[in-house]
Amino acid sequence: MDEALFFDTLRQGLWVAVITSVPILTVALVVGLLIGLFQALTSIQEMTLTFVPKLAAIVVVYWLSMGFMTQTLVAYFRDTLVPLIIGG
Repeated sequence: MDEALFFDTLRQGLWVAVITSVPILTVALVVGLLIGLFQALTSIQEMTLTFVPKLAAIVVVYWLSMGFMTQTLVAYFRDTLVPLIIGG
């Protein structure tokens, strides 16, 4: 495997990681901002108030986007990694 092919495969793998993590990270950011705003407006500084809703939102989004994530990872493995393994 030459250097260009290695770096191209690595770039594609990192892009797949970004694409599959965007839904969860976006929801965590939005929920965290909303909870932080709520805490700032009401002066409630309870630590579980930030953790529990964010965890619940992440679990829901993960469950909803699990099919997309699986399809993306399987496509990367099937189209990129398996031909590299078979070919050399």
